[in-house]
Amino acid sequence: MPPHITVRQLDAFIAVAELSNFTLAARRMRLTPSAVSSLVGELEAAVGFAVFQRTTRKVSLTSDGREFLPSAVGVQRQMRMAAIAAANVRNRSVDVVQVAAPLSAAAVLLPPVLAAFKALHPRIVVRILDTGVEWLADRVATGDADLAVGPDQPVSAEVTCSILFESPWVIWCAPDHPLAREPNPTWEDLGHFEYFAAGRDHEHSVAPLLAANEASRALAPAQVVDNITTALGLASAGLGVTFSPAYVEPLARSFGLVMKRIGHPEIVRNMALFTAARRAPSGAVKATRDFLQQRLSVRAAPGNSL
Repeated sequence: MPPHITVRQLDAFIAVAELSNFTLAARRMRLTPSAVSSLVGELEAAVGFAVFQRTTRKVSLTSDGREFLPSAVGVQRQMRMAAIAAANVRNRSVDVVQVAAPLSAAAVLLPPVLAAFKALHPRIVVRILDTGVEWLADRVATGDADLAVGPDQPVSAEVTCSILFESPWVIWCAPDHPLAREPNPTWEDLGHFEYFAAGRDHEHSVAPLLAANEASRALAPAQVVDNITTALGLASAGLGVTFSPAYVEPLARSFGLVMKRIGHPEIVRNMALFTAARRAPSGAVKATRDFLQQRLSVRAAPGNSL
């Protein structure tokens, strides 16, 4: 008899695999961490092998879990496509476009643009898929998402990556932090204070550049957290400072933080739009793609906030 596996168990498995954290996966699924842990445990009992290695500090896929993940993602994708098809049957006049984005872009960058798009295209429904940075291109390649917006990255032949705008990495600190009073802070100045890094994007984008520059080579974060909002909250409490691309300014300002730029070197992040290279876009996908390109590329013009 084949193992009895539920879609909810697969959802929990994929969420933990993407986020490497049971608590964050629970937030995504609107469950408690213990409920997500139970779902993963049920899945492991059904398939007969462990999918995660768990320690007090880290959650990572086992070799069996890594081999099983593509099949799980494929099933989840088919279920989502079936749900979309059912929604389209219920309301044939509505086109649905799925856009994958990491938390910072999903929370700050896309909502005002999508609000303007909805005013012009009321019969196109755009749904945001919260996705880790490293999964953006894969979501488009597999058809799980029609488009993706996020930091640029190497892509396969199945995906096209188009640069939208550049956003410098900046420091965020509390108004009473010593760096807030520095008109032109340097990397050497930063070395006197603790800073908090936000997850894999920092490790992939910032750390290599810091290591390559003599002035910043010795810098190391006091803590690496998974979520940018956690890093901003720590900075807001005066416990240190944090880095992020400047486009998260509306979110950072809501924490009462002050933005400071550091040059020599200035670290710049390219934000990109990911599209399917070998799938012809529907009219709705094309309209959404063109609108995102137009509105988000405007942010790079002089005088616009990044």
